[in-house]
Amino acid sequence: MTIIMGNEQFIAYNYGHKMRTSRSSIVLPLPVRRALRKLGHDLKDARRRRRIATAVLAERASVSRATLVKIEKGDPSVALGLYATVLFALNMAERLADLADVKNDAVGLQLEEEHLPQRIRTARPKGTRA
Repeated sequence: MTIIMGNEQFIAYNYGHKMRTSRSSIVLPLPVRRALRKLGHDLKDARRRRRIATAVLAERASVSRATLVKIEKGDPSVALGLYATVLFALNMAERLADLADVKNDAVGLQLEEEHLPQRIRTARPKGTRA
């Protein structure tokens, strides 16, 4: 399934059939939905552990209470930047920078390791032959 972004709508080609959908009704893979839901619940738990009211956190993050509620539910229609702003307001933003860090990319590191050279030759001075 490929997704082509238009001005107001997405056009998804699924098995050769055109299907128009709005941004909010794009079907996300189940693991992505679960991850967003978990992130939202974790943010809500972090807010509650800090004994911060929703209105106070919404004000600190410069979002409406309704948007904060969406974030805490893991709503995929909320911009990633707003999730990051809430993380910042909870003093947890530094963890966002490490999300896709190379040290956390086990698959990428394994693929890179497979393509390492078998041996490394030292450079010879110019004009000499072995």
